[in-house]
Amino acid sequence: MHKYIPHTEKEIEEMLKEIGVSTIEDLYVNVPKTIENYKLENGKDEFTVKKEIVKLSKQNKVFELENIFIGAGIYYHYIPTIVETLSNKQNFVTAYTPYQAEVSQGTLQALFEYQTMMCELTGMEVANSSMYDGATALAEAILMAVRINGKRKILISSAINPEYLSVSETYCKPQNVHLEKIKWSETGTIDLEELKNKIDDETSAVVVGYPNFFGIIEDLKMIKELLPEKILFIVVSEPISLSILEAPGKFGADIVVGEGQALGVTPNFGGPGIGFFTTREKYVRKMPGRIIGETKDVEGKKGYIMILQTREQHIRRGKATSNICSNHALMALVNAIYISTMGPEGLKKVAKMSYNASHYLARKLEEKGYKKVFDGPFFNEFLFDAGEDYISKWHKLTEEGILGPLPLEIVLPQFKNNALACCTEVNTKESIENLLKYF
Repeated sequence: MHKYIPHTEKEIEEMLKEIGVSTIEDLYVNVPKTIENYKLENGKDEFTVKKEIVKLSKQNKVFELENIFIGAGIYYHYIPTIVETLSNKQNFVTAYTPYQAEVSQGTLQALFEYQTMMCELTGMEVANSSMYDGATALAEAILMAVRINGKRKILISSAINPEYLSVSETYCKPQNVHLEKIKWSETGTIDLEELKNKIDDETSAVVVGYPNFFGIIEDLKMIKELLPEKILFIVVSEPISLSILEAPGKFGADIVVGEGQALGVTPNFGGPGIGFFTTREKYVRKMPGRIIGETKDVEGKKGYIMILQTREQHIRRGKATSNICSNHALMALVNAIYISTMGPEGLKKVAKMSYNASHYLARKLEEKGYKKVFDGPFFNEFLFDAGEDYISKWHKLTEEGILGPLPLEIVLPQFKNNALACCTEVNTKESIENLLKYF
């Protein structure tokens, strides 16, 4: 028996047999192998081990921020030094929930401020103190809509991030919630005619991206006008864009969720992520996760505590809004520090620089004959026809130190030789011109 795993070899063998695999390694067949059969020899001293690991790490390809033109849900932004300095204070660096309010006022206040900031960005009335990531936030939003109106049919735009769609399907299938995808139009926005035709008495909610996976900005006002009163409107947003786009709450959104990684979190191998979750106050008791509230102690002093912890550890399982047993409180703290550091004007500047850089790149590509696939308005991502065998060109770009626009066929096979380009404030005119040399 392993000292950290309370199972005997016989028990492990029986469990593997029950699920139909031979070894524990078989459980990881879907994980790409980058290093195989690599083992350090026993008995090496620390100096030798470190030297070998450093040598191995040099095989990684490291890209300068200005040479990264890929987004698709994880974004590269400049992160002020103060964000890491403050968030790494030992008072904050813990994954544990601040149950003991009397010794956690700093963390609780930071999370309270985070909730306030997310409400201001999204135009909503209440926010929880974070979810795991954008994908699970959307899945939980769908289940919340079902709890609110009792309907089990969800109309969801096909232009939502494919990973978000996959996670939502995983959440919904066991609970008999049906996801029905609505195709995109020529502009890259949701097909309004199909949406209108598929709305019926069984529809619980409609889900769209803002911007969507292709970077296109959906017309939330027009979509909202199509929805009957009892159908909930769920919007998946990108937070940086919300500093210059009209807030979804202003268009009548009922739940606004998304990925908060862009707000100061480093994109290490695609994470960690942090899901933000906001809604209307009248739905607050149906919302998953935790909420931090402001109160007063017995001496009348302002204080912060966790409220409405409607998960299965605290109330009867059948009445729990979620079985989430943790959140990304440290990442929420990072978001709060980043937003506080940048301020409203700083966020707007980042968004405008991202917008301008991506539109400059799109214009220059069109001058070279590389046309956009969709002609709808976009924020800082756009899909374009990248020419024959773009995947080969993409790999060559990496050899030149450029992480080029994403070959979308990797994610969506129907988009062969189409690339999803992204720019943020870190992409300079010089780095864009350098990328254009290869097109």
